[in-house]
Amino acid sequence: MQQSYHTIVIGGGPGGSTAGTLLAKRGHKVLLLEKEIFPRFHIGESLLPYNLPIFDELGVMPELNAAGFPKKFGAQFELGDKTRWVGFVFKQGKFTKHPQAMQVERAKFDHILLKNTAASGVEVREGWTVGRVDSVENGMTVQATGPNGEKETFRGDWLIDASGRGNLTGNQEGLRVMHPALKKLAVFGHFLNVKLDAGERAGDTVVIRLNNKWFWVIPVSAEKTSVGCVMDKEEFGRWKGSPEELFKHIVQNNPAILDRMKNAQRVDEIHVTADFSYKNRTLFGPRLLRVGDAAGFLDPIFSSGVYIAMRSGKLAVAAIAEAIKRGDSTKPFRYYEKQVFAGMDFYWEMVEKFYTTPFMEIFMNPREKFDLPAAVNAALAGELQGNWSLRWRMRLFFLLVSIQGRKRLAPRIVFRDQ
Repeated sequence: MQQSYHTIVIGGGPGGSTAGTLLAKRGHKVLLLEKEIFPRFHIGESLLPYNLPIFDELGVMPELNAAGFPKKFGAQFELGDKTRWVGFVFKQGKFTKHPQAMQVERAKFDHILLKNTAASGVEVREGWTVGRVDSVENGMTVQATGPNGEKETFRGDWLIDASGRGNLTGNQEGLRVMHPALKKLAVFGHFLNVKLDAGERAGDTVVIRLNNKWFWVIPVSAEKTSVGCVMDKEEFGRWKGSPEELFKHIVQNNPAILDRMKNAQRVDEIHVTADFSYKNRTLFGPRLLRVGDAAGFLDPIFSSGVYIAMRSGKLAVAAIAEAIKRGDSTKPFRYYEKQVFAGMDFYWEMVEKFYTTPFMEIFMNPREKFDLPAAVNAALAGELQGNWSLRWRMRLFFLLVSIQGRKRLAPRIVFRDQ
C-alpha cells in the first residue's frame, strides 16, 4: 500500500536535514530517506560563519556547542615553499555580519543534524536506497529499497533531492555538466599531532597552494586534524604507487605542509574522492527541487559546500511554501534556481581563478584600498547577499586579477614546489 507524504526528502546530509527540519516546523508530514546508517564518515569539514544563523533556526546550537568542535575565526593561505602567506580574520571584515564559524568532524556533525530532524517530527528512514523517482499527477513517487531488501513506493506532493554527489534525479535526467577544466580529486586522511598555530589561529582553515594543487589543514577535534591534497585526476593516474605513498611524496617535497606534518600520525586510511566541480543544467522540475551537492559540487577550496547545501535547503522550503500559496510552482522554483545558481556561480568564479597565478598574486598581496580585503573577507565568510557596496568591490577585485595577467600590479609568484 503506497504511503503518502507532503514532502519526501532524499538524503540526510546537511541540505536534506535542513530542509526536512524546516518543513516539519511548518507542520508538514515529511519522509526523509537516507541510504547510509549514521554516523558515517564524510568529507567537507570546514564551515563558514554564515552557517550559524541556520543552526539557530534549526535549534541545534546547544548540541553543536556541547560537541566541542574547534572554533574557526579565520583562514590562512600559504605557498608551498613558504615564501608568501596571507591570513583573514572574519571579525575584521566590515562587510561580514558573523565573526566566527566552526570546524567539524562530519560523522558527528551530520548525525547531530539528522537526529534533530527526527526530533522535529520528520519520519527518518536510514539504510533506504532510492532507485527511481517519477512524476505523477500533483506529486512525485519514489521507489526505494530498505536495509533488509524490502521494497516500497512512496508518494509525495513535493520532492527535495538532497542525494549529494550521487545526484540521483540529475543523473536520472542526464543533467550533470562537469567543469571542463577542473578535473580534480582529493587524497586525504585524519591525523594526530599536526602542527597548528597558537591561540585563536589554532582553529583556522589552512590552505597551502602548490603549482597545480593545494593542501587543506582543518582541525576537526581537540586531537584530530583533517589533511588533504586536491590535485588533477591526470596526475593521480600517472602515479604508480599507492595513494598513501603519493600523499607522503607530495608532503615531503613541500616545506609549508612538511613543517605541519613532520610529527603527524595517521589515524585512519588515506581516502580518495573524485567528481569535483559539476552542476546540473536545471535545479527544479514540476514538483522537484535539487539542493546541496545534488544541485552542484564545487572544488572545496573556499569551504562553501556545507553552507551552500544548508542555504539551498532553507531556500527550497521557502520555495515550496510560496508554490503552495500561489497554487503554481513555476515562478517560486525559478526564483529558487536563480538564488542557488547565483551563489554557486560566485564561488565557481573564485575557484576557477584560484588555480591561476594572477589570482594568487593579487590575493596574496592585499592592499587596504577601496576596502577590497574586507570584501574578500566577506566572501570567504559566506556573504552571498551583500549589497552593491560589496558586489562592486568583488567585481573590481576580479578585474585586478584580469589586469595582473597582462600587466604587473602585484609581485610575481614563481611556484617552486615539486
